[in-house]
Amino acid sequence: MAIKDGDFIRLSYTGTVNGNVFDTTDEEEAKKAGIHSKNALYGPVTICVGQKHVILGLDEELVGKKAGSEATITVEPAKAFGDRDPKKIQSFPKNKFSEKPVRGMPVKIEEVGEGTVVDVIGSKVIVDFNAPLAGQTLTYSYKIEEEVSEPLDQLKGLVHLYAGRDMEITMSGSTATVILPPGINYDRRWLLWRGRIIHEGFEQIAGISEITLVETFKKPEKKEE
Repeated sequence: MAIKDGDFIRLSYTGTVNGNVFDTTDEEEAKKAGIHSKNALYGPVTICVGQKHVILGLDEELVGKKAGSEATITVEPAKAFGDRDPKKIQSFPKNKFSEKPVRGMPVKIEEVGEGTVVDVIGSKVIVDFNAPLAGQTLTYSYKIEEEVSEPLDQLKGLVHLYAGRDMEITMSGSTATVILPPGINYDRRWLLWRGRIIHEGFEQIAGISEITLVETFKKPEKKEE
């Protein structure tokens, strides 16, 4: 059956720019490319087609394909990270930064957003707020491993995708229960995307009417004197 918007699939992919790998679900590829992260979860990702869980050019490519399909495609900037905008390159006084700015350093300017220092000229710091791959034509090799039809697996996929970690999740009727790991409220990524996971869980997954987040605290055991 052809895949359509709203279907969940497990997808493997590797993205390259000018022959260099910048993103992949394959751990060995990441190691060979020098972009491996010990905190990353590798392996096929579960996404909902049409929800921009991957860049637009790849997302659109998946519609109409079938499980098992694989191909290599070229994605122009307009459907990747957009064109470079000269207006997003701005200068700031050096005293605006809490630490000494150097080329390549990521920075966050409250009224503008996140960018990268591209030059320091005297007392001025030049910051580029374009996406690092803006203006670049990308190449993606992908394989649709399988369709994902079970609501439990679909929700696990959303948690994995947004939170960057796996959690214990159970289903009872139309109620999903997510067992939160200790210390999760100190996880910035979880706090940022928790609402999105719940929203998409209701909007994109048929059969879920309630999502319960369970956080358990245990009293520390007293050490014997």
